[in-house]
Amino acid sequence: MITVRSQAPEIPERGRPCGQGRRARLAATAVLVLLAAGCQSRSPETTGSIGSGLSALGFGGGTSGPRTISRREVDALGAKYTSDPNDLGTAMRYAQGLRATEQTTQAVAVLQQAALRNPKNSAVLAAYGKALAEVGRLQEAAEVLQNAHTPAQPDWRVLSAQGSVADQLGDHARAQAFYDAALKIRPDEPTILSNLGLSYALARRLDQAESTLRRAVGQPGADARVRQNLALVLGLKGRFPEAEATLREVLPPEEAAANAAALRALVAQPNSWKAIQAADKTARKANPPRG
Repeated sequence: MITVRSQAPEIPERGRPCGQGRRARLAATAVLVLLAAGCQSRSPETTGSIGSGLSALGFGGGTSGPRTISRREVDALGAKYTSDPNDLGTAMRYAQGLRATEQTTQAVAVLQQAALRNPKNSAVLAAYGKALAEVGRLQEAAEVLQNAHTPAQPDWRVLSAQGSVADQLGDHARAQAFYDAALKIRPDEPTILSNLGLSYALARRLDQAESTLRRAVGQPGADARVRQNLALVLGLKGRFPEAEATLREVLPPEEAAANAAALRALVAQPNSWKAIQAADKTARKANPPRG
C-alpha cells in the first residue's frame, strides 16, 4: 500500500532586495538560468537532474522533449479522465499533460489515484515518484521510486530519478551511487553523466565534476545543456575565460558574457556555496524531471 502524505511544496526563501545581498541574489538568479538549462529534457527517457544541477536536476543534456500540449488538449483529457478514472492510459496521459502545463499539484493527485489502483505498476510508480519530487515531497518521492523497480529488473531512468532526489536531500554520496548504478545499465548516457558531474560539483569535488562533464560532452547524445553545465563547473573553479568560451559554443556572445559575469559575481560572494545549493533546489522545481 502506498502512503500519501499531505504536504505543501517547499517555497524558496526570499531575501530583501538591497545592497550586497541583492547583488548576490541577482548573480544567483543568472546562474539559475544555467541550472535550469542543465536539467534533463522532458522526454520519458530522462529523469531529472540535480536540478535536477548546479540540480535533478531528474531530472544535464539529453534527448529532445515531447511536443507541446495545449490547455484545450489537457482539458479534453481531463473530461475523458473524469468519465472513466479507471482508464490507466487516459490517467497517465492526463497527468503528463498536467505536468507539461505546470499543473503539478493536480498531476500528483491523478497519479496518486492511479498508483493506488495499480500499486505494482512500475511505470505508474515511476511517474508518481517523479511528480512528488517535482512538488518538493522528497521523502515520499524516495519511498515511491524505491518501489518503481526491483534489483532483479532495475530501470536506469528510475535510478537517475532516485539520484536526483538524493541530491536534493543533500545526500550526494547516495545520489552518486544511484548514478553509478544507472551507468552500469546505460554506459556513457549523457543525461546520467551530467547528473553525476553536477552531483560531484554540489559535493565540492570539482575535479571529478569537470572530468565527468567533459566525458558527457563527448557523447553523441549530449546537447547544449551538458556544455552549459561544464561551463558552470569551470566558473566554480575560477576559470572564467574558459567558462565563457564554453558558453559561446552554445549561446549568443552577449548572453554567454552575461552568464559568465553573473557566475563570477556569485563565486566571489563569501556564502556562494549556500547560494548555489539554494539555486539548485529552485532549478529542480523550475525544470523538473519528466516522464
